[in-house]
Amino acid sequence: MRGPRLFKTFAVVGVTMAMTTACLAGGGNSGSGGGGGGGSPSGQVSGSTVTIWASMDQPVIDGLKAGLAPLAQQQGITVNWQKVDNINQVIMTKIQANDTPDISFIPQPGVVRDIVTRNKATALDNVVDLNALKSSMLPGTLEAGTVNGKLYGLLVSANTKSFVWYPKKAWDAAGYKAPTTLDELDALTQKIKADGMTPWCMGIESSAATGWPATDWFEDLVMRYGGTDQYNQWVQHKIKFNSPLVKQAAAEIEKLIFTPGNVLGGRKAIASTNFGTAGNSMFDAKPGCMLLKQGSFITTFFPKNVQANLPTEAGVFYFPPAKAGGEKPILGGGDMAVMLHNNAATAAVMKMLSDKSIGEKAMNSNFLSPHKDFDVSLYKGALNQATAKITYASSIFLFDGSDQMPGAVGAGTFWKDMTAWISGQETLDTALNNIDASWPSS
Repeated sequence: MRGPRLFKTFAVVGVTMAMTTACLAGGGNSGSGGGGGGGSPSGQVSGSTVTIWASMDQPVIDGLKAGLAPLAQQQGITVNWQKVDNINQVIMTKIQANDTPDISFIPQPGVVRDIVTRNKATALDNVVDLNALKSSMLPGTLEAGTVNGKLYGLLVSANTKSFVWYPKKAWDAAGYKAPTTLDELDALTQKIKADGMTPWCMGIESSAATGWPATDWFEDLVMRYGGTDQYNQWVQHKIKFNSPLVKQAAAEIEKLIFTPGNVLGGRKAIASTNFGTAGNSMFDAKPGCMLLKQGSFITTFFPKNVQANLPTEAGVFYFPPAKAGGEKPILGGGDMAVMLHNNAATAAVMKMLSDKSIGEKAMNSNFLSPHKDFDVSLYKGALNQATAKITYASSIFLFDGSDQMPGAVGAGTFWKDMTAWISGQETLDTALNNIDASWPSS
C-alpha cells in the first residue's frame, strides 16, 4: 500500500467515508446478488455492465482500463471503473450495507481475509486458470491472496521495494560495484566512508505516517535472515518482535545507519528528514550521500532535473540477500482484484484481469506486472526495466509485512516505536516490547 497513494490517503481520510457513501453509485448492475461461496457463476454476459472500484493511481487505472476494454467489448460487456480513495475502509462499509461493486481492488491481504470471513467474496479457483497463473506469476503473489487454501485476491498491479538507489555519475567515477550479500553491503558502506563520503541517505518523516520507511528496512532484513517461513510467522506474530530474529535485523540497521558518519545528518536527523527528499543530495555536484534504500516509486520524488535524465543520473541495485546462493526474496505490495458478485459477466471480467496482456497499456504509469514472463522491454526507460528485471529474478515475492499486520500495529505502534527507537527516545527492547504488547489478543 505504501507509495505515493498512501500519503495522499491521510489527507482525505476525514472526508472520504461520508462523501463516498453519499456520492458513489452502488454496486454493479450485472445481475446477481452479493458474493460468497464458490459455485459456478450464472447469468448472461453480453449486454452486462461490470463495476470495478480501485484506489490505484489514476494513470494505472487508465492503463488497465485501456487494456481491459477491448477484451470486454468482444464479449459485449461494459466495464465501469471508479476511483475510490481509502478503499479498505469504504469497501467494508459498503459490505455492511450490501452495496458493493462487482469487483474491488484491495491493497491489503488482511482486508481480503476480512471480506472472505464475512462470506462476501467468491473463490477464484474455478474462475481463472490457476495452473497457467502458477507458471506465469511471481512465486508468492498468488499466496498473498489465498485464504483457507483458496484464491480470493488476484494480484493485478504490483510494486516492489527491495532496491538501493545511487547517483550514477559519482558511483561510476568511484568504480563501485553492486554488492551481492549483506556482508558486501557492509563493506561497501565502509569503503564509501573511507573515500570521504557519507554512505547513506535516510529519512522516515511522512506526516501522519512517519516511521513507515523503517518498517520496510525491518521487513527486508527479517525475510533475508529468517527466510520465507519465519518472515510469515513474524507477520502473524507467531514470532515476536522482541525475538532474536528481529534483533538481528535491528543490529544490521544499527551497523549500517547508526554508526557515526554513515548517514547524512546523523542518526537524530533521520526522523525529521522527509522520505521523499532524503535522497536529493545524492545528485549534488558533490553527493551528500551515496545510497538510498527505497521502493521503485521513489524516482517520482527525485529532483525534476534528475527525473528528466534518469538513466544517466540514477542507478539501482537489489538489496542483497544475507548469503550468496540463498533465497532472493523481494518485498512488495500491490492491488488484488476481489470478486464480490458471483455472476457470469463478473467472472468473465475477472478472468480477463488474470491475462498479463491487460498491463501492456499501463506503461506510462508506475504499474508493475506480477507476471514474471511479462515483456520487460515494454517498460519505459532503463531504470523501470532494471527494477522489473530485479523483481522477476527474485526467488519469491513477499507481501509488505506491516500491511498484513493488524492496523493498530502495522500502521500504529510499528511506525511509532521504530521512530522513537531511531531518534533515540526509546531503547530497542522498549520499542519491540511496546509493539508486542499492542498486538490484538484476537
